[in-house]
Amino acid sequence: MKRIAQSLTDPDFVQNPYPFYDHARALGPIVMWDDMGMAAAFDHASVAALLRDRRLGRTPPTPRPRPAHLEPFRILEDHSLLELEPPRHTRLRKLVLHAFTSRRVANLRPDILEISEDLLSALPKDAPFDLIPTYCQPIPVRIIARLLGVPESLAPQLLDWSRDMVAMYQTGVTLQIETQAGQAAQEFTDFMRRYIEERRTKPADDLITQLIAAEEDGETLSTDEMIANCILLLNAGHEATVHSIGNAVRVLIEHTLTPTPDTADALSEELLRYEAPLHVFTRFAYEDITLPTGDILPKDAEIALVLGSANRDPAVFDTPNTFDPNRNAKLHTSFGGGLHFCVGAPLARAELQIALPKLFEAYPNLKLQSPPSFANSYHFHKHDTLIVAP
Repeated sequence: MKRIAQSLTDPDFVQNPYPFYDHARALGPIVMWDDMGMAAAFDHASVAALLRDRRLGRTPPTPRPRPAHLEPFRILEDHSLLELEPPRHTRLRKLVLHAFTSRRVANLRPDILEISEDLLSALPKDAPFDLIPTYCQPIPVRIIARLLGVPESLAPQLLDWSRDMVAMYQTGVTLQIETQAGQAAQEFTDFMRRYIEERRTKPADDLITQLIAAEEDGETLSTDEMIANCILLLNAGHEATVHSIGNAVRVLIEHTLTPTPDTADALSEELLRYEAPLHVFTRFAYEDITLPTGDILPKDAEIALVLGSANRDPAVFDTPNTFDPNRNAKLHTSFGGGLHFCVGAPLARAELQIALPKLFEAYPNLKLQSPPSFANSYHFHKHDTLIVAP
């Protein structure tokens, strides 16, 4: 297997990883990425196949160390759809989908519209402002709060917990990040446990009540499973959707495009392909696996599936480094694939399809006040600030 070196914190890479992806894909399609410390798949065919390969999974065959300060975080992972494999993953996903139905997501569309309009009414009409905290962040957090039946007034606290926990999934994790993630996980767990116990005696029209009632073949969700997967919905929905919206707005402004309700569906898919908020997802080998290169991925080894590179593969997408609003981009890998295809994808799509047209309807001449930069937070690809002017 060929080897390649690329620092994950190099400023040029952080701002524009795509030239490196093109180079790695031409060498590969699977190469040893020294700075990641593992093999990495860069082409669409390999990434799509490995996402669906049942010989790979999220749970490491050899358990990882569990330091005491991270135990609350690891307990949540023990019960999370994101980290589990069959048969437990199959059971949990069925139960969660039993409550988190397409009908429930469709019923949230008026809420997304209402929240978008409410936020827009409070934004400046004649002065620059940062779009990330004022528009991109509140939409998914308030929607998840409504979905769970948690008061929206608590959204800032939910966001703080989510930020501290999600930091565990980016490069350069420090002891301080771990400590904050463990504390946030404990506080969030305690908070959700109180709400779930309240819903057992006072049912409401919310996801927590539906999860309590969910049953499949005589199986129900335990309290710990409900807690972990409610937190997962918020953490994944917050991080991915916030930065999907932020990345999308920047791209639309740069290409002088105005989304409408009629064009938002297809446009959202191309935006997710062109500037995905998450660029890498990893898997562990459960047995020795012969890769398409002929190399052996040994049991216990981890492999990086580079979604951001797969989305720019010229074998699947013509002129992939060009943003094309007329492209059929539905083969993008931004929501993952296989058993772990994002359970919140329909909600994320609905938020993009509604929030983007409403923003540009309110601000038809929206401009970038200053050149935006991407945060040094790989595997995420995101703007922490996006200063725009009406």
